[in-house]
Amino acid sequence: MFGMVRPCRHRMSEGLRAQWMAHLCGLCLALRRDHGQLARVVTNYDSLLISVLTEAQAGGSAGWRRTAGPCPLRGMRTASVARGEGARLAAAVSLVLASAKVRDHMADGDGLLARAPVAFAARRVARNWGSAGARTGSDVGFDTAVLVDAVERQVGIEALAGPGTPLLAVTEPTETATAAAFAHTAVLAGRPGNAAPLAEAGRLFGRLAHLLDAVEDREADAASGGWNPLAATGTSLEEARRLADDALHGIRLALREVAWGSGAFPEGHSGDGRLAHVLLVHELRRSVDRAFGTESCGHGPQGAFGPPRQDGPHTTEDLSKPGKRGFLAGCAVAMGLCCTCQVCCADEFEGPWSRKRREGWCNNCDCDCGGCGDCCECCGNCCSCGDGCDCGCDC
Repeated sequence: MFGMVRPCRHRMSEGLRAQWMAHLCGLCLALRRDHGQLARVVTNYDSLLISVLTEAQAGGSAGWRRTAGPCPLRGMRTASVARGEGARLAAAVSLVLASAKVRDHMADGDGLLARAPVAFAARRVARNWGSAGARTGSDVGFDTAVLVDAVERQVGIEALAGPGTPLLAVTEPTETATAAAFAHTAVLAGRPGNAAPLAEAGRLFGRLAHLLDAVEDREADAASGGWNPLAATGTSLEEARRLADDALHGIRLALREVAWGSGAFPEGHSGDGRLAHVLLVHELRRSVDRAFGTESCGHGPQGAFGPPRQDGPHTTEDLSKPGKRGFLAGCAVAMGLCCTCQVCCADEFEGPWSRKRREGWCNNCDCDCGGCGDCCECCGNCCSCGDGCDCGCDC
């Protein structure tokens, strides 16, 4: 699992944590149901935002949740999980993006993919995932060609980019793709008036995804000779941070224009937009802080669903540790972690791709989470210690 929005479970209320997990499980199960067990390895934290947004706009419409059977990743417990077109659209996006990621690793000759037999198998997997994503996208009325086109245009733009090239010219394909995916959630939810503000939020989300990936990979790309948009265009970290902060502000403004569902969902549903607000306003800001080394969460790396933060944009980890795994090797490790329940039940496990230490999702928290600043009256989200609410919402 990968993505830049990795919420700290200590900062979210119990209800919001349950909602987040419902969408995560819903995406995973949608991938398994439509595309088989192997497809579950492409479960993407950021793609599940599509499921969250769809349900949040849908109001009290029926059919958006179901009770899933026992799963090892939930400690063999049943749970209410997201279902329907939002989860399927999220699955389609995850598949197409994973297919593009495999092809990108193949083009770079990363790790085992430099060997012809492995590359042949990876090419087949990528082709199958891309086709599967296109079929599922078509089923919910979304043309995944916009995603494929963005990936293909990205290659050409990067080849031509050099010192002086505007960084936003490099991020444009990603922005276009995410704008289309976010906007289609309004169609699925029956709220076409939301398409424009969600397209704007998606465009800026795509910009952030590209920027933060560039910042986090800056030193590794320099060491390996890999292409990095910041280095290629001569963009400083200060300018990248300015662009990131502008994108955060733009997302907040765009979300104010969205009409969320007002129907009465049963407890545990995100039909009022609170979870979308928490993820796209509060947690996204923390993702930016984490990438630039200015994170202020007092719970430390053990509190996050995803990998722990580094001390600044330049990693201070022991360079003698093993490097990141390739995509296929990471997939194999991810399957092993899932099958042995380590992701859920272990105190700690090694990230399948990053090889960073992570905490099992169900590991008990022994930190003092009380008194951590004020809580947002709109979403119930606990803000950074002493900072109060910075969400800019109209309570």
